Amino acid sequence: MRRNSRSRGKLRLLLQNWSSPALFGVCGWLMSPTVASHADLAALLAGLDQGRENWRMVLTNSPAGSIHQAELTFADPVVTGTIAAGAGMVLPDGRKVAFMAKEKGHEASPDEDRVNRPLKKGRVVAVEKMQPPKDFSAGSILQRTRLLFQPSLDLKDRSAFVKPKIKGKEIQIATNFYKKEPPRLDRGVSPMLAGLVTNTKADVLATAYAPAAPDYARQSPFDSILTDKADDGRFVPQIGPRDHAWAASILPPSVFSAAEQQCLASGIYFEARGETVKGQAAVAQVILNRVRNPAYPKTICGVVYQNEDWRNRCQFSFACDNIKDRVNSQYHWRIAREVAMAVTAGKIWFPQVGSATHYHAVYVRPKWAKTMEKVGRIGLHVFYRTYGGGWS
Repeated sequence: MRRNSRSRGKLRLLLQNWSSPALFGVCGWLMSPTVASHADLAALLAGLDQGRENWRMVLTNSPAGSIHQAELTFADPVVTGTIAAGAGMVLPDGRKVAFMAKEKGHEASPDEDRVNRPLKKGRVVAVEKMQPPKDFSAGSILQRTRLLFQPSLDLKDRSAFVKPKIKGKEIQIATNFYKKEPPRLDRGVSPMLAGLVTNTKADVLATAYAPAAPDYARQSPFDSILTDKADDGRFVPQIGPRDHAWAASILPPSVFSAAEQQCLASGIYFEARGETVKGQAAVAQVILNRVRNPAYPKTICGVVYQNEDWRNRCQFSFACDNIKDRVNSQYHWRIAREVAMAVTAGKIWFPQVGSATHYHAVYVRPKWAKTMEKVGRIGLHVFYRTYGGGWS
């Protein structure tokens, strides 16, 4: 019983403490409006009802330089009241704001009174009219013909015909009008020899480089029966001023036989297979120079195996060293055969070697080297030519 009476007393005390604040809160909630009051000037005069956006509306000054007068347009004149003509209000700073209806009528003041004339000034930047030169127009000469009969002494902005200075520059000027094409590689030889080709036209007897069909654009089909030259189409080396005359002679047709090419390839393989392709071609040129030289045998095999029965005293050491010649590298043998045919056909001719008939390795010092003229070195071989053009 005591516990029930105590709980009832606490509940009574709690209701007495919160009853008064709750009553005042409900009364305040009932008295507060649901829409914000039109406390601002725009809502009071224009009759606008935009709720919470009303407090953001203010009157601002016109942009700088504007001549537009300050005005306030009423959205609905019927609701807000009749707007008398010329009605307005004066702001605390002295500015005037006119009251206007939604549909603006004609301005009563003329433009002469509303436009601010005293503030107008002249142009800030001067504008000039661009005109062509005097007595001249595009497409006509007009009075310029008088200069042909009465030349002026004023040399300013004048032109004259000057004789060009092209003497000694004819070739340079002519080549400027033609595109120089890069050198083309000879497709008739293997890629390993293409960079060494010095002659695009091979000997006519070299069937390996014979064209598939005659080129009638460069050669007439009747040249084969009307020609007077028996050796037309044969390769003739272009010798230098210090080379011997016999170097420009034509090789006998027998050099293109299989036996002769076998001997030349053997000389290249056993003498220079360790050299570059250029070094091998230089050795082949020396062998063929001896065939052209009247002091040596007239065949390639005769030159390569000359004095082969003299031990270690023959022209090419592999021919008289009493060692059986065996081809152990088919790759180098194929290169030697291709080099042999290319040099024989005249596709490769080195002016650096020229009419040289002798050579030796750089690691030997033969006695005969002092009696000959040194022409150059390719790889590990030094090349010589005789002074008199004969045997030595």
